[in-house]
Amino acid sequence: MLRLEPLLSAEVTLAPPQEFGATPQGRRRIVPITGGTFSGPRLKGRVLPGGADWQVIREDSAAVLDTRYTLETHDGALIFVQNWGIRHAAPEVMKRLLAGEAVDASQYYMRTQPRFETGDPRYAWLNKIVCVGSGERLPAAVKLDMYEVK
Repeated sequence: MLRLEPLLSAEVTLAPPQEFGATPQGRRRIVPITGGTFSGPRLKGRVLPGGADWQVIREDSAAVLDTRYTLETHDGALIFVQNWGIRHAAPEVMKRLLAGEAVDASQYYMRTQPRFETGDPRYAWLNKIVCVGSGERLPAAVKLDMYEVK
């Protein structure tokens, strides 16, 4: 039987999105990551600036999320994260989210599939786990809760 075990919670700070407009793939946006923090039962530290969320807003108004960034643990390990996900809501709620407004997370669906990669032997276990996550979009940040699938 599958069960979820908390892995970490993060608050990732964001710069204003770069809006590319309608492209052949959909409405393209890139949201730069400026920093943040994370903590969990087995790891904690900070989110390094320099990553981003490469989003595509589809015609059905769902946002496909492809976020890539680096975690730095409290003891100096670097962990690459690629977090694929989807966010959708009623059109009026999506419009508010895309405008950067605060929207209660119960009004939309935001789920992710984070994958981790590191060469640090202290955290090599992250290379071999499957995770799921849920998110909440704030005006200038995103809150993420990630869970290891056991």
